[in-house]
Amino acid sequence: MVEATGPQATVQDAGRPGYSDLGVGVSGAADRAAARLGNRLVGNPEDAAVLEATFGGLAVRVRGGATVAVTGAPCEVVVDGRPVGHHCRVRVPAGARLRLDAPAAGVRSYLAVRGSIAVDPVLGSRSTDVLAGLGPAALSVGDVLPVGAARGVPPATDLAPVASPPAGDVSVRVVLGPRHDWFTADAVQALLRTPWTVSRDSNRVGMRLDGPAMERAAGFADAELPSEGVVRGSLQIAASGRPTVFLADHPVTGGYPVAAVVLDADTDLLAQVRAGQRLRFRAVGV
Repeated sequence: MVEATGPQATVQDAGRPGYSDLGVGVSGAADRAAARLGNRLVGNPEDAAVLEATFGGLAVRVRGGATVAVTGAPCEVVVDGRPVGHHCRVRVPAGARLRLDAPAAGVRSYLAVRGSIAVDPVLGSRSTDVLAGLGPAALSVGDVLPVGAARGVPPATDLAPVASPPAGDVSVRVVLGPRHDWFTADAVQALLRTPWTVSRDSNRVGMRLDGPAMERAAGFADAELPSEGVVRGSLQIAASGRPTVFLADHPVTGGYPVAAVVLDADTDLLAQVRAGQRLRFRAVGV
């Protein structure tokens, strides 16, 4: 049973791929690698449902005992007042209280439970999509979450040393386009050379960035762009000239030009970048 949620806690799995033609985004864990690792540590399929805690503060009472692992943003994990490990498999006795404190770095921690979180799926997924309102609601105090039946045996490895998310500047790779030609050459260079500051106005949908306004090129100053498809990692430039990077719960279309796209492999790292950290973009070819 959920006893505390912190700023936000949701159920997440690998999401709902294949429904964008219906206007449904993929959603799923914001840091997919961390969610997969937690599932591997407890012997679940990698795409099983886990709990995603934003800035810690999640506390649950485990009624029947469970084998768990906490991954992602490193935080103190406490079972009945006793600190236990992070990125490792832990046995929680029946009736014990498990708590995730605020992480020292990063944003999102993942609690995987052997057997997985077995809430009812929607369109094949148990993920909470905060933009579309699909899937289970964000967790509330008093929620009782079912756990499925465990299958197979846990892996021999019960500990996975993983580097913590960086606390300083973060660099991610981007591919320019498809609409970088809507901006002046100086603006595109500024996009790649400027350390952009992550705004507090960020969530699972997108990450707003503070920095110099990107000036549009001649001929596009007042141009209107018909809505077109966007993907996770799309760097959309609003009318203000400020970029927003789309994250897990992004819309499936956008009406502002996308100047670049963060490589999908780097978007898990974006999910762990805090407000106030600086973000740099490094252009790569395809």
